[in-house]
Amino acid sequence: MSSMRAYATAVAFVVLATACGGGTDAPATTATAPTTAPPTTAPPTTAPPTTAPPTTAPPTTAPPTTAPPTTALAGDPIVLFAQEGDVFGVVGVAHDDVLNVRAGPGTDQPVVATLAPLADDVVATGRARQLPRSFWYEVTVDGVTGWASISFLAYIGDTFDSTGETVATLGTGPIAETMVDVGRIVAETFASTDPASEIVMTAAPSGGDTGEVMYDVIGLGDDSVLGFRIRVLAEVDEGGEAFRLTRVESTLLCGRGLSEGICV
Repeated sequence: MSSMRAYATAVAFVVLATACGGGTDAPATTATAPTTAPPTTAPPTTAPPTTAPPTTAPPTTAPPTTAPPTTALAGDPIVLFAQEGDVFGVVGVAHDDVLNVRAGPGTDQPVVATLAPLADDVVATGRARQLPRSFWYEVTVDGVTGWASISFLAYIGDTFDSTGETVATLGTGPIAETMVDVGRIVAETFASTDPASEIVMTAAPSGGDTGEVMYDVIGLGDDSVLGFRIRVLAEVDEGGEAFRLTRVESTLLCGRGLSEGICV
């Protein structure tokens, strides 16, 4: 009886101890280890150095500005009659020749242009030079500027009918076998003997029943009237073997200038 009491007492003790440990309604509180994530180290974001290219511009060397050499003109400057813009005609040049316009005054200078014997559009620049035996004008023609001897330049004046004057001088109208001969006879009536004039055929004779020829008579010893340009017309006579004078026209060739077509 006493052993049964002791067994019951032991069982009651165990049941009481279990009740004090907690009931079945509370969940188990199992401890969880800390979940700290490993550090996430970002890769370095340092950009590579950006070195700017040099901004120094290369040196700009200007091309040399050396002026072309200036060639000294021969002779000495001189003031003559021509003014800038004056217009000349070529005179005293044969029909089969030309007047040379040169790079500078003097026949040793290179030719830059040539002018026909009857050219009449030679424009003066106003400059002139004197050489030991000649005078030169600077002129422009067809856009080219150069120098020409004043011996072959003149102001072209008015033209006159000189037929009656010529016939009166000769006593009759000349008759010759060729137009060249008729023209020469007429031209000689305009020439002087002291100084002796130069007579130059500046336009060759035309053919046919009616002929024409032109002569320049230059050198009258007058710096105003340098000479005359003579245009001679003739026709074949009835026999057909000679030319008879029909008309003479004379044009003034002036050295100093013009006033209403007349030499001054």
